[in-house]
Parts: sequence; C-alpha cells; structure tokens
Amino acid sequence: MAVGNRRVIAGVSGSVRSLAALRAAVTEARISGAPLQAVLAWAPVGGELAYARAPCAALLEQWEQAACQRLLDAFDKAFGGMPRDVEISAAVVRAAPGPALVELAGRPDDLLVVGYGGRGWLGRATHGAVTRYCIAHARCPVLTVPPPDLIQQMRRWRHQWRPEDFIVPLAG
Repeated sequence: MAVGNRRVIAGVSGSVRSLAALRAAVTEARISGAPLQAVLAWAPVGGELAYARAPCAALLEQWEQAACQRLLDAFDKAFGGMPRDVEISAAVVRAAPGPALVELAGRPDDLLVVGYGGRGWLGRATHGAVTRYCIAHARCPVLTVPPPDLIQQMRRWRHQWRPEDFIVPLAG
C-alpha cells in the first residue's frame, strides 16, 4: 500500500555500484510501500553525434536489446530475479542518464536512488557525473548509495603491491 504519490526511481547501469543502489531502492520501496521504477539510460556506441553521422537501424536495435538485457541481468545479479513483493516497472530509455533520471523523478514525493563514490580523483571526474547531476538538479530527495565493501577492499588491495611481486625469473 503506497503512501501518497511516492515512487522510488532507481538508476541502473549494471555496474556493482548500481546493483547496490538497486538493492537499496527495493528496500526503500518495501518499507514505504511505494512502486519502484528501475531505469537504465543508454546511448549509441560513440554517442548520439557519431550515430547521427552514420545511422544503422540494425545496430541500434542490437544496442537497445543489449540495454534491456542489462536491466534484467541487474535484477538477476542483485536478487536472483525480479522481487515479487514490490511493484516494479522497468524502463530502458535512450538518453543521457543524469537528465533522464531527473526528468523521471520529477515529483517532490519521489525518491531517486543512485550509486556513488569509491573512486579516486580520476574516476570521480569521469564517472561520478551522473550522481553529481542528479544531486544538483533533482526536484526530489536523492539517496546516494556507497559502493559495496568488496570494491573498497579491492581498492586497498592494489596498494599492497611490493617490488618483489614484479620480479620475473630468468629462463635457464
């Protein structure tokens, strides 16, 4: 039973961070009784400008099917399939992720859920743009979900290399 007109909108890309956001969004939807809308935004390989220069309907159809499959795979990886105790609608849109999510979460009662963080300065500069865009432009609350512990452990792991790890024994 939903309270008011609240919806939970989750940005999904298939990454480990977005799987954490999807899990948090399902939890929020369960707690509030609100419907969940999972959104995967995609663009043609090379971007819209490259596609406009050399359009190919067959490739476009393959990319759209791949995006649909990525969304289904995200639910499989996060839950082993679609949760049955939450009202879920899935949308695959051809648009930039930040603006698409902000537009879909246009009501003040909505809750927008996105993954964030856990990157170095270069990763934040290149990949954190969707989260920053949503926080800056959304007209509803935005829940940013930190990366899973596994990613944080992996980031520490690369700092444990020792010079002897790179020694290659000479043959014969």
